[in-house]
Amino acid sequence: MVAYVIRRIFSGLIMLLMVTLVTFVLFFAAGKDPARQTCGKNCTPQLIEQNRKALGYDKPVLVQWGDFVKGTVAGREFPDDPELKAKAPETIAECEAPCLGYSPLASQSVTDAVKEAFPISFSIAIVAFTLVIVLGVGLGIVAALTNGTFVDKSVVGTALFFYSFPTFAMGLLLYQFVALKWGLVEVPEYVTIEEGGLLSWFKGLLLPALTLALFTAAGYVRMTRAYVLETMSEDYLRTAKAKGLAKGKILWKHTMRAAVTPIMTMAGIDFAVLVGGAPITESVFNYDGLGKLVVNSTLVPDLPMNVGIVVVLSALVIVMNIVVDVLYAVVDPRVKLG
Repeated sequence: MVAYVIRRIFSGLIMLLMVTLVTFVLFFAAGKDPARQTCGKNCTPQLIEQNRKALGYDKPVLVQWGDFVKGTVAGREFPDDPELKAKAPETIAECEAPCLGYSPLASQSVTDAVKEAFPISFSIAIVAFTLVIVLGVGLGIVAALTNGTFVDKSVVGTALFFYSFPTFAMGLLLYQFVALKWGLVEVPEYVTIEEGGLLSWFKGLLLPALTLALFTAAGYVRMTRAYVLETMSEDYLRTAKAKGLAKGKILWKHTMRAAVTPIMTMAGIDFAVLVGGAPITESVFNYDGLGKLVVNSTLVPDLPMNVGIVVVLSALVIVMNIVVDVLYAVVDPRVKLG
């Protein structure tokens, strides 16, 4: 297994390099000139050219990509101008490894911006993902065990309702009624565990996490129900029932062990999506996470910030794929890692 993990990490790094290269190509294909955008209102062609050189955009695309990759390992300086560094070293910004670039519009490194936003999005994703698994998988099992009954139809119908309900509308309803009007929970506000403890951290994340979970869990209800029903019809489970094994043992040791494999595939990708794919929810609850950072940097547009965030989220997706592949062998012994 160790050799397999090493190979997957190596292939993941190659894939991430390809993602950065494609992102850089698209960066220049977008037609936006960062040197012009960051030059100010009273800008002349000469100043634009100086700005382009200071930001390093005068270099060929492959050279810039090489500098970016090198910066993730060894760090970089902005602007990359030896003459300016010699004359005015105080104007040089240091970007320590892993350096994802520098945003002149935000006047900070992309790495620092991601470090500020990532814990917020990651925290929302952790709570939302937990609710998704508890609600989605739990209700999916209930629906499968009560197949064809009123309970089954009610669970599936409710899941379809939340799946079709827009997340921004759900977020606004929860915020307006649950928090403001009824006062069932405090007005959502992100608090770190170090500042307020685990309970305050959880309370601040509950409503935005629930907004995401109600939508995402609906897919898990249907998938879990389908795979549990499919697995329960297998011959080896009929044999287990004929031998008189307890229903609970059949469900958890045999049925769920086989049904959980495809669910894990979906869960790995969904967790990565929850971390970086909740701009609407973060905007509704005014959380400065990665999703909101993506929206703001796209509207400006802040191309260096976009490139850095794409790389971070791509790395997260690759990592989650590797984790899921390894978990396959742990959950299902029939899976061989080659």
